[in-house]
Amino acid sequence: MDKKTLSRDGTPIAYQRTGTGPVVVLVSGAMSTGATVAPLAAALSRRFSAVVYDRRGRGESGDTTPYAVEREVEDLAAVIGAVGGDAALYGISSGGALALRAAAAGLPVRRVAVYEPPFDVREDRAADHARYTEELERALAQGRRGDAVELFLRVTGLAEQMIVNARQSPMWPGLEAVAPTLAYDDAVMGDGTVPRDLLAAVTVPVLAVAGDAGPAWMREAARQVAEAAPQGTYRVLAGQTHAVEPEVLAPVLAEFYGARGPSSGSGPEPAGPD
Repeated sequence: MDKKTLSRDGTPIAYQRTGTGPVVVLVSGAMSTGATVAPLAAALSRRFSAVVYDRRGRGESGDTTPYAVEREVEDLAAVIGAVGGDAALYGISSGGALALRAAAAGLPVRRVAVYEPPFDVREDRAADHARYTEELERALAQGRRGDAVELFLRVTGLAEQMIVNARQSPMWPGLEAVAPTLAYDDAVMGDGTVPRDLLAAVTVPVLAVAGDAGPAWMREAARQVAEAAPQGTYRVLAGQTHAVEPEVLAPVLAEFYGARGPSSGSGPEPAGPD
């Protein structure tokens, strides 16, 4: 990151801008920094001014306690202000939930695209989500960062042996370093369900995208996001998992961001049944 801006509470937020054209700000998900979405930014920079940033508590950005989701929305507002005053947004996973919150809060956002925001649409999952929140808070309060990371990886469906291997890998210290931000992403996700009331307040076009090679519930979550947004559109990308390939996603985003006027007849057409 080569630049910094100050959020409303004084927290320095690091960001980087590449390319020229309309501004698109990319929001990363859990356990990640702006570098995670940099490859997608590079693909978008052929037509847009693509901005990546480190969310608070990660990478080169600072952090200020106590945490609140509103502070992360203010961080995003500061980045948008620093790069011109308005922007389109893209968010992956829980970063998508944050982007939607920012749009609902009235930030100067033209359009919002999200990829597989992990709202859990499966039945009887409320107790599981509450248990995860409780165990995560306990692990972090006790300084057990490694256990917090393991808990998150287990919830994402990673096999136990893969978790053991990850803990022994060179990347593990980096994961533990950002472990406290797992609580931030958990807060951004709310109760874990699709936030229909919040989505109803998003007045700009929303594109919800999912891959057809991942879990069906993630496609359903994206579909429900598009359904709940007043100007929502749903797309499914063939052969893509949660680790979506930038060169596959970028043209879809470029089409959406490059459209003019209201979403009807201007954005990508909704996909058929998956």
